[in-house]
Amino acid sequence: MLALAVIISGSQLFAADWSLDKPHSSVNFSVRHMMVATVHGEFTEFDGTASFDPADLSTLKANFTVQVASVTTDDEKRDGHLKSADFFDVEKFPTMTFVSKSAKQTAPGVATLTGDLTIRGVTKEVTFNIEGFNTEITTPWGVKAVGGTASATINRHDFGVSWNKTLDAGGVVVADNVKIQLELELTRPAS
Repeated sequence: MLALAVIISGSQLFAADWSLDKPHSSVNFSVRHMMVATVHGEFTEFDGTASFDPADLSTLKANFTVQVASVTTDDEKRDGHLKSADFFDVEKFPTMTFVSKSAKQTAPGVATLTGDLTIRGVTKEVTFNIEGFNTEITTPWGVKAVGGTASATINRHDFGVSWNKTLDAGGVVVADNVKIQLELELTRPAS
C-alpha cells in the first residue's frame, strides 16, 4: 500500500508552480449571431495560476479569474448589452472563475481539465480540452516558459445567460452554445 502511495504521488514531485504571462495570453469566446455569422470577443482583464509537470499533464491544477466588465467585441453598443443584466450583469457578478478538480493526459501535450466554472453566480462542472504546455523552454530573460490552449464549449443557459430574441424567419439572435478558447503562456523562475 505504501509503495502505491509513493508511485501515485511521485508525479506530483515534479510539478512546478506557473504564473500567467498576461501580455502573451488571451481569453476569447465566439458565438453564432442571427444564425448567419459568428461573433468573436475577448476578456482583457484576467489572472490565473497553475501547477503541473509539463511531462505529465495529469498533474495539472489551475485557477483562473476573469473580470467580466473587460469584455469586448469591438462594438461598444453590443459590449454594453453584454455587461447588462440581460447577459453577464457585471454590477452583481463582476468575476467569472474556474477552479480545476482533475486532469487526465491522453497523449503528450494533450489532456482534459475538469473543474468548476462560475458565471453569474452559477457553478457548473466544465471540461476543457488542453493542447500544448508540454514543451518547456528557457527564455532569453532567464525564465522557464510553456504555452498552449484550453478550449471548451458551454451552453450559456446553464449559467443563467438566457437573453434572446426570435427572428421573423425563425432562429434566434444569439445561439445557445458558446466556444471558449484560452491562449496561454505560463512562466516560472529558472531553477
